[in-house]
Amino acid sequence: MRLQEYDINNRYNARVVSTERITREESPEEVRELILEVADGSYNVKVGQNIGVLAPGQKEFGQESHFRLYSVADLPEKTDQGQLQIRICVRRCNYIDEFSGEEYKGVASNYLCDLRADDTLTLTGPYGHAFQPPAEPEASLILIGAGTGIAPFRAFIKHLYQNIPDYKGRVRLFHGGRTGLELLYMNDRRNDFARYYDEETFEAIAALSSRPHWSDMIDWGHAMESRGKELWEMLSDAKTHVYVAGLEIIRDELDAVFARIAGSAERWKQLKTEMEADQRWIELLY
Repeated sequence: MRLQEYDINNRYNARVVSTERITREESPEEVRELILEVADGSYNVKVGQNIGVLAPGQKEFGQESHFRLYSVADLPEKTDQGQLQIRICVRRCNYIDEFSGEEYKGVASNYLCDLRADDTLTLTGPYGHAFQPPAEPEASLILIGAGTGIAPFRAFIKHLYQNIPDYKGRVRLFHGGRTGLELLYMNDRRNDFARYYDEETFEAIAALSSRPHWSDMIDWGHAMESRGKELWEMLSDAKTHVYVAGLEIIRDELDAVFARIAGSAERWKQLKTEMEADQRWIELLY
């Protein structure tokens, strides 16, 4: 579904409660976590859904607003006054025009990263299906998040271990970044996943660029193929569910990796088709 096809007519006022940089200062990537507060009680968002943000548009192009989607990065909470608080994870983006070579600021990401506490903004949505844990408490999960794609898994895993105490399935979280400085929620400044390391079923595996500090593709192959035997065993189990979040480009990269793990592209395509039909392969890509 293209962005222009989303319904943005229902709009809600939100206030910035706080904004915090969660990548280290020496990292070239600025990623911020924003806590937003919505007073309207009819706005209800769940884990795995996206919220819409309407940034000011480019007036010179006759654009009233600039619409973008962001994943919920934690379990939504209610204040004592009944106001909804939502966390989102935003990477400040700049783009190089492939024809002119000029650099342009990403409209929505720079708008959000520049907001400060008590600033207001307009939200729409929520959109998409919530990430629902499998009904079977022994079902295994393979979670794959690239960059800010890890945000919905932070909320999902928190929900899993806090609200489903009898969950027994294996959970393998693969998180990718070009360098260790980009491992959001998994660095020395903010390691939210460390609280689950004592869970026997949970393990987090980092996938980094094969040439750290270079602007290179994330090396999913090394991280996942080194676990190929376990991954294929899990994928072959009819109770295993896979959740993928991040940029759309990750889809082709993962298909190539899983084809090697499966032994052939045809074998992988058949298994993935079966998982999609059984709703055991869920993608949240943008």
